[in-house]
Amino acid sequence: MTLRRPPHPPGISGTPSRERFAVVDPATGEAFEDAPDQRPDDLDAAVRGAQEAWRDWRTDSTVRTSALLAAADAVEAAGPDLAPLLTREQGKPLAESYAEVDRTAARLRHFAGLTPETRLITDGRPVRGEIRWRPLGPVAAIVPWNFPLQLASAKFAPALAAGNTVVLKPSPFTPLATRLLASVVSSVLPEDVLTVVTGHEPLGARLASHPGIRHVTFTGSAATGRAVARGAAASLARVTLELGGNDAAILLEDTDVERIADRLFWAAFRNCGQVCMAVKRVYAPAALYSDVVEALARHAKSVVVGPGLDPGTQLGPLNNAPQLARIEDRTAQALADGARAVAGGHRLDRPGYFYAPTILADVPPDSPVVTEEQFGPVLPVLPYEHLDDAVEAANSTGFGLGGSVWGTDLDRAQAVADRLECGTAWVNHHAELSLAQPFAGIKDSGVGVAGGQWGLYGNLRPFVVHRPLEA
Repeated sequence: MTLRRPPHPPGISGTPSRERFAVVDPATGEAFEDAPDQRPDDLDAAVRGAQEAWRDWRTDSTVRTSALLAAADAVEAAGPDLAPLLTREQGKPLAESYAEVDRTAARLRHFAGLTPETRLITDGRPVRGEIRWRPLGPVAAIVPWNFPLQLASAKFAPALAAGNTVVLKPSPFTPLATRLLASVVSSVLPEDVLTVVTGHEPLGARLASHPGIRHVTFTGSAATGRAVARGAAASLARVTLELGGNDAAILLEDTDVERIADRLFWAAFRNCGQVCMAVKRVYAPAALYSDVVEALARHAKSVVVGPGLDPGTQLGPLNNAPQLARIEDRTAQALADGARAVAGGHRLDRPGYFYAPTILADVPPDSPVVTEEQFGPVLPVLPYEHLDDAVEAANSTGFGLGGSVWGTDLDRAQAVADRLECGTAWVNHHAELSLAQPFAGIKDSGVGVAGGQWGLYGNLRPFVVHRPLEA
């Protein structure tokens, strides 16, 4: 499959770049397409276009609603083009790519149906005060490679619904499907309301610090998030940072291991473990520890690993060579520290970035595979004697994105979940989100709130109007 490259497709910024960079298929490790490595002047042109487009886009919410609904229809219609291209550059199974396209369309419809509410101020004075809401201006949306379309829409859908314009920068590992998505969405929007720029650093840093940008929304690592915040501070732009996670799953003594094993496994290994809110550590009571390790290992050994375009594939490759190297390093260090690979523990002997689904037992609690975010198909399982110790361990890292508690007594599980230091806690499931709910982390997992009405208001500023009740 090749990406069609019209000279000036909608949503694609600037003139065709003289420089291009290769895009690699993670299932083969070989380049299959290329994308523009855009220059600072391309970025400047995109921001100028967004500033000009904002003058009209912000004025009519009815027009915005109709346009976003039309964009959702266009995304769904483009699914047969978007999904295979996404799998080709990202690696995930084709069914998951179609699901990502569907989620993108659903998010556009969701935010098309939200409008900010004018609120009255009642404080006893003979004055009518109203809190109205105004858009911020051009928004920079910088997205990673694990869910390129879904995370792009999580940023541009609420921003556009609020009346902002958007300059979108995808990861250089996954630029193609995002470029196509921007072209599809922009085909039903006014010119320059949504544009995409592609390239390697320092393009993202330039976008985050650009004086024409009023809000920077970023998803990625905590280290890069800090750099984005520093760049945005130069122009005092608002920032929303969705950063990493090291989510813990705590199993209680009454857990039915066989009943929950499949759900728990996929909560950790979906998208080859490349999910910010995936289960990345499991704490099991000592009495159940062997059963939990055995059940998870059995699932890991039975999973069909292969290219995402193969119909039978359940788990694709890691997205890129640096991430594969990170997984190999973390696992090797854990094994050197005394851990046992009950399943997997090695790279698969085939082309591409494939790593065997890995379950680690007897892992030292201070091993980096436990204390840091591994972001791959490796899951450490740790025993505990006392529940308080498990809760303390779950809360002990610098992250605070999500967590879960598993057990038969739902009231008790809920009480334990209430003790987790994170933005979202689940009982007997994990990493399931509604489009209507807020999504936010604490500590190193982020700043600001995405999702639902909170995501909409995060793209608005209050505007207060006072008038006397009598002239």
